[in-house]
Amino acid sequence: MKSSLLIFEKGGIFIALEFKSFYKQSTGNELSKCKYPTRLDTYGCGCSHNCSYCYARSLLDFRNLWNPLNPRVADINKIARQIDKIEPGTVIRLGGMTDCFQAFENAYRVTYKTIQLLNERRIHYLIVTKSDMVASDKYLEILDKELAHIQISITSTDDKTAFQYEKAPSTSRRIAAIEKLYKLGYDVSLRLSPFIFEFIDFDVLNNINCDKVLVEFLRVNTFIKRWFKEIDFSKYTLKQSNYLHLPLETKIEQLQSIIGFKELTVCEDVTEHYEYWKNNVNPNKEDCCNLTFLEKADSLEKVA
Repeated sequence: MKSSLLIFEKGGIFIALEFKSFYKQSTGNELSKCKYPTRLDTYGCGCSHNCSYCYARSLLDFRNLWNPLNPRVADINKIARQIDKIEPGTVIRLGGMTDCFQAFENAYRVTYKTIQLLNERRIHYLIVTKSDMVASDKYLEILDKELAHIQISITSTDDKTAFQYEKAPSTSRRIAAIEKLYKLGYDVSLRLSPFIFEFIDFDVLNNINCDKVLVEFLRVNTFIKRWFKEIDFSKYTLKQSNYLHLPLETKIEQLQSIIGFKELTVCEDVTEHYEYWKNNVNPNKEDCCNLTFLEKADSLEKVA
């Protein structure tokens, strides 16, 4: 089924196909570790950021289901019917397989309308994005501090480096968005996803004005090796769940350079490593996302 919405790109008109699998529950390895396994993707089968390290891209590209120039768009009417079935107080992740604030949101506004629906139903939403759009005035008008939990990802502290392998808004714009949301009192975290030690200037990182940082290490498969030419994969010697990972000792050593935040938490795919972070590092053993749930009085106060 085709949508009636159009988007213009370089003079051409793309007709967006409907994204039918917008609502999913994580399964398997991810389900056993994630406290918030329910995700809602407002866009699917492609993302304009087209990151070279993206595991979703690697899962879909070889089946010819990945189109960064024209992703599929979820039907807001179907989203509304699904949201009506969700219990208030549930936490829904927005942007599990693709970025809910990718460039196409400027044309379709499906994420904007979804947030409005979640607000009405008093359903918490965890936004994971590589865009500063979430901190724009338009979205600040609707983001509910009692319901919104926001994680903005960076992979390098240098704009030029990041542009080599991801087509998202610049790192500097994302950092500015994090600091803006933090100052306004939102539950916001800097997300190093993936955390690539060689691309980080830790003087810059540790001076970002935000209390919380979440680290997710790179996981590597054949496709990511083919696309992501900027790093040396020789250190990725541990294999689990069809991916290559850094050894735990290397991860622990790299984390020692992150010192500028009150709370550091690690989101982990490797089971043994997950147990280590849970028991020795993560401030909330049951929630590696480390979300903060504000009361009404708290949500009215700005962070000093």
